[in-house]
Amino acid sequence: MASISTNSSPFKVILGSSSPARREILADMGYEFTVVSADIDEKAIRKDKPEELVRALAEAKAEAIKLKLHGDYAADRDQTTLLITSDQVMVSKGMIRERPRSAEEAREFIKEDRAFAVNYVLVSNLSTGAATGGWDMPEVKFQHIPDEFIDRVVNQGDMTCVAGGLKLTHPLVLPFIKELVGTADSVRGLPRELTEKLIRESKELSRCQI
Repeated sequence: MASISTNSSPFKVILGSSSPARREILADMGYEFTVVSADIDEKAIRKDKPEELVRALAEAKAEAIKLKLHGDYAADRDQTTLLITSDQVMVSKGMIRERPRSAEEAREFIKEDRAFAVNYVLVSNLSTGAATGGWDMPEVKFQHIPDEFIDRVVNQGDMTCVAGGLKLTHPLVLPFIKELVGTADSVRGLPRELTEKLIRESKELSRCQI
C-alpha cells in the first residue's frame, strides 16, 4: 500500500470501490491509495429512503473490507490508515433509481426530466475505529431527450448500466443536460469537497485519540 503525506502528517488511504470514476477523482485530488473492493450483495440491503440506503450500503462495504483486511492496520498507531467507502443512487419523482433491470426500465428512467444523485461517503479510521460520513445530493435537469437517442443508447447497453440508467458524464449525454445544481464529481460518485472534509475530520479524530 502506498503512503502519502498531507500537512506533514503521513497516512495511508484505501479506496473501497472498484469504480473507475471514483478512482480517477481520488487520484485527481492528489492522493495515492490502494483499491480494495467490498464484494457485497447490494440488493440484499434495502431501505425505503434513499439517504438511508446509500448510508447502509457504504457502511456495509466498510465492514466487509475490514473483514478482508483482518485488522491488519488497526494496531498501526504510528501511521493512520483511512478507508473511504461510498454509494450512490439516483432519485426521480421520489423513487430510487438503481441500475435498470431491463431495457424497458432504462427507457423509463431516461425519459424523466430531472433527477437527484444521492451520495453518501464514509471515511473510517482503521487505526482508531472512528468513522465519519456525510451526504451530497446534486440535481440534474434535462432537456428533452429524443426517442431515437434513447433507443440507440438502450440498444448499445454500455451507457445505461449505471444507477439512473444513463451515464450522465458521457460526451453524447452532456448536450441534453440543461442544468447541474452541484458538481460533476458528485454526479460521478465521489464528491470531492465532502470527501476532503471527511478526511480532515478523520485526521483530527486520530490526533485527538493519540
